[in-house]
Amino acid sequence: MKIKRIYLVALIFVLFCIFAFFNSFEKIENLLQDSVLQTQGKADTRIVILGIDEESLSKLGQWQWPRNYIADAVNLLSKGKAAAIGLDIIYSEPARNPEEDKALVKAVKEAGNVVIPVFGDFGNEYVRAHRVKVDVLKEPFRELKDVSASGHINAVPDQSDSIVRNFMVSFGYRNENIISFDEQIYRIYMKNTGKPVRDDLNIPVNQYNRTLITFTGEPMYYEHLPISKLLSGEIPPDYFQDKIVLIGPYAAGLGDFYFTPLNHSLQMMGVEIHANIIQQFLYNNFKRYVPDWIYLLILLLLSIAGYFAFRRFTPAISAVITAGFVAAYIAAAVFLFKSGYILQIFYPIALVIINYLIMLGYRYIEEYLERKRITGVFGRYVAPQVVNQILSGGEAGLKLGGTRRFISVLFVDIRGFTPLSEKLQPEQIVEILNEYLNLTASSIFKFGGTLDKFIGDATMAIFNAPLDLEDHPFMAVQTAWAMKQGADALAQGLLEKFGKTVQFGIGVNTGYAVVGNIGAHFRMDYTAIGDTVNTSARLEANAKPGQILISQATYDLVKDKVEVTSLGGIKVKGKEAEIPIYQLEGIKPEFATKPAEIKIS
Repeated sequence: MKIKRIYLVALIFVLFCIFAFFNSFEKIENLLQDSVLQTQGKADTRIVILGIDEESLSKLGQWQWPRNYIADAVNLLSKGKAAAIGLDIIYSEPARNPEEDKALVKAVKEAGNVVIPVFGDFGNEYVRAHRVKVDVLKEPFRELKDVSASGHINAVPDQSDSIVRNFMVSFGYRNENIISFDEQIYRIYMKNTGKPVRDDLNIPVNQYNRTLITFTGEPMYYEHLPISKLLSGEIPPDYFQDKIVLIGPYAAGLGDFYFTPLNHSLQMMGVEIHANIIQQFLYNNFKRYVPDWIYLLILLLLSIAGYFAFRRFTPAISAVITAGFVAAYIAAAVFLFKSGYILQIFYPIALVIINYLIMLGYRYIEEYLERKRITGVFGRYVAPQVVNQILSGGEAGLKLGGTRRFISVLFVDIRGFTPLSEKLQPEQIVEILNEYLNLTASSIFKFGGTLDKFIGDATMAIFNAPLDLEDHPFMAVQTAWAMKQGADALAQGLLEKFGKTVQFGIGVNTGYAVVGNIGAHFRMDYTAIGDTVNTSARLEANAKPGQILISQATYDLVKDKVEVTSLGGIKVKGKEAEIPIYQLEGIKPEFATKPAEIKIS
């Protein structure tokens, strides 16, 4: 491969560092955090919602009600010694009936623990990073504002999917810092129950002065009571002693509802979101994002680990390792979330998965190129069916590197080539030589042999390597006979053209030899070594023009299928005793093999 694995891994690492830094896939990251990190907990029983719900609307009439109803509810809660009262209703304008406002102001003033909401108008401009200020603040009418505490109720749905995941801790208005409705209620509750409140809660915020809401439950999870039951006396005021009571819209028709991380299909009323945030204050359950350098380290370690794992193991094992990485990372993210820290989920997981896919693709490309290389190399030496078998069997089918195999070896040489070449031009010699070598190669391939090498005007072939070839001695003998028949036609053409002719001398032997890659690490040949090879070469050297000599070992394996003439024994170089030889006269027609019948395994 021209591009090394390590460079691909490094490129992916850099890309994901950039993605993570800019949170380029924010929507996917948010959805993963919703499903993995935000889990339902136990609702605090100190928080109760008095809802302006369907039951209350049917009994008391459509909204808006006379403010005396809310004033009466505040008086009853004050009588019952509620610790804090949050009124999730904005009374920005005086009522038409001044008596209503007097009753509400009097009730709020006497209670001394009521929080009234304000709303910051950011206009058409979305909140800019590090500049969370408003120029317009929607507040209660002056008399109500003077007797109550206040906090903002600005909901902050994410722009990508309109899900409320964060709340704005505070924003600036003129020279004031407007804290949240929920923090104000928390502070009053802690004061009235005699518990200390830190002046600086040290809430972790992002550049938009927001922090993640740790939701406790899905919609309708907190205790909810119809406000009409309090007003009618069905619920005694002392039921709310030392509790935080939130009064607000709790009916779909009133419009104050949002989607939340725990449920993307069922909307939660705004007053319920406040209940979740208040519980977050009560337990100081605020989450901090892990610093950027931690993400950098995590991505780096995952890249390194993935590189070595995917390089070493098979795709199946690598897939298991990938799944293990993902599971372990998610488990770590959940553990850290419970400990107060938020880990990005998408980017490390996507990095691991993409690394696996890249390495898998890289491996398949490597295998494709290796197959192409094998096709290019072995396609010049072996029959097409042998190449196909090598490719389908993979590296295991090659068995290279020195294997002892039972093979048949064929040597063929051109007799009379030297005298002919003395009378011809070099170009003519090459043309004639190519015709003869093409004949030998095609004959070898036809019967499933492997073209080992050309040695000048000679050719060496082996049968039953690198792959098993059924009845290889007979295939070698048939190859020799095909060469003889083909050479007769070539010889006739040479005689007519140049007045001289050439013929083949062929030797075939069968036995054990070592087959494999022989040579240096930078240059090697696939060949056979051993006495079987040497004997075949000696038979070819002793063959007369047009003669095919086969050894006793080969003859014993093919004698029922061929016609031969016994030539007795001959003395060959390297052998002390004579070896018996046979001259091949022909192939019995009933045993002649067609190329389609050749079996390679």
